[in-house]
Amino acid sequence: MKCINKRLITFVTALLSIVSLSACGSSSYAIPYSPDSIYTSISSDMVDTFASDLCVVGSDITDGSISMSKNSCAGLFDLNKRETLFALNVNEQVDPASLTKIMTALVALKYGSLDQILTATKAVNINEAGAQLIGLKEGDTMTLDQALHILLIYSANDAGMLIADNIGGGADAFVELMNEEAREIGATKCHFTNPHGLTADEHYVTAYDMYLIFNAAMQYDEFQEIINMSAYSTVYSRSDGSSVEVNIKSTNGYLRGDRSAPSTITVIGGKTGTTNAAGHCLILLAKDSSGNPYIAVIMRAEDGDTLYSEMTALLEKITS
Repeated sequence: MKCINKRLITFVTALLSIVSLSACGSSSYAIPYSPDSIYTSISSDMVDTFASDLCVVGSDITDGSISMSKNSCAGLFDLNKRETLFALNVNEQVDPASLTKIMTALVALKYGSLDQILTATKAVNINEAGAQLIGLKEGDTMTLDQALHILLIYSANDAGMLIADNIGGGADAFVELMNEEAREIGATKCHFTNPHGLTADEHYVTAYDMYLIFNAAMQYDEFQEIINMSAYSTVYSRSDGSSVEVNIKSTNGYLRGDRSAPSTITVIGGKTGTTNAAGHCLILLAKDSSGNPYIAVIMRAEDGDTLYSEMTALLEKITS
């Protein structure tokens, strides 16, 4: 499946009088796109007429070479050729778990400053059983740069609340920014109600939207640097002036060395997510032996072993 530039989406939908789009970042979408009614109606001649910078897929793209659970949502996108290599349930709305934090990071990087000092409020007091936490307390302070590392590497939910509560006018306003930014990059089949991904009503994405969000976040050097880190150490401050030392390791099995990618593939980094509602999720930036980049995403895998075995099979398709 070929890829398509946002300008092409604008052109086509304008002709169809379905929705007003723009290639510019300030655009908004009147209604969610329909992959069947818009993207699949675009001819290859129209695609070739325009410069392409995004992959588009309206239906499953499978060839039997990958054994994958029917429950999984998966996509593999060639960023250089701008081509979708594999797609399964990519437009199905599912719970994103901590893949949400990629959208949180994107908004924080756009609207915040890395040296900005963040101060924890009561919002960091998350009591949900099993929630991943760094242990923030009211009055604690750290920079946005530190918080982003803790958010993306360790997937700390309280770090997500710390960021959201300090940028964009408070947590509620921050979540609105998440939804606005999602719409502006074309991720119109998702909706966020929190910045961390703990299960909530009306909090969902599609695997295709996660590709769009991840691709947009990669435009920030800081994001790419952080997702490539297997470990991180820092020190932040309590309200009484004392220091808290942090030493964390990535939740990504490939970066930790717990899992092995195909020999010709290098996993640059990505984000994990796991809840009972979402299952096991992972999105990656990977490169082949020639340095060509790919985004691979799997959501709703039934367990960790299934997640990594399916992701490795997806990465193997790059070399086939």
